[in-house]
Amino acid sequence: MTAYDTLYDTLRARFSCRAFRPDPVDADTITRIVDAARHVPSWCNAQPWQLILTSGAATERFRAGLYDSAQSTAPAPDQPWPEGYPGVYGDRRRACGFQLYDAVGIEKGDRVASAGQMMENYNLFGAPHVAIVTAPEALGPYGAMDTGGFVTAFCLAAQSLGVATIPQAAIAAQAPFVRQHFDIAQDRLILCAISFGYAEADHPANGFRTDRATTDDIIDWRKI
Repeated sequence: MTAYDTLYDTLRARFSCRAFRPDPVDADTITRIVDAARHVPSWCNAQPWQLILTSGAATERFRAGLYDSAQSTAPAPDQPWPEGYPGVYGDRRRACGFQLYDAVGIEKGDRVASAGQMMENYNLFGAPHVAIVTAPEALGPYGAMDTGGFVTAFCLAAQSLGVATIPQAAIAAQAPFVRQHFDIAQDRLILCAISFGYAEADHPANGFRTDRATTDDIIDWRKI
């Protein structure tokens, strides 16, 4: 098997886990994940990403506080949300949502049940660990873009070690709470979180996979 085959298989196997077992991931494995992810490229080698990682009681305190905050506080992300999801982007977004709802038995139009499923973001989907991902405000959108590469590498490294992940932009909606809870400096943007642990394989929320655009959808070949 070539290095490409290994990478391709890891990319294909990775999924957004929405139900975790309570079993913790040992510190050595978490360190190996970060050790691999830190090798991603960044503009001018700035390496803007920083993580706050929780385990055990620290995860439980954050989970409880985050859930309460999300129930009572309007979204206030550090970065503006997308203005919309036009065309195919909205189609993909809706398809993912419908797949999740079908998997967990939520009927179309059941706003109470769908809102409850959305709130599972703030329960960290039961994960035993969460990584809060930040970048310097001064580096602007390019610092955020570089950090997105780190998030991807973190998820792939975790997958290669049998650890499931879900990157969560939803957590950034509660940026004021997250900032206060972890005493995060004002000059760092709270971009997202990565909840991680071992997947509850038989949970229906983990029983579907989203489609991907084809190479023809992505590439616009220009030939001289």
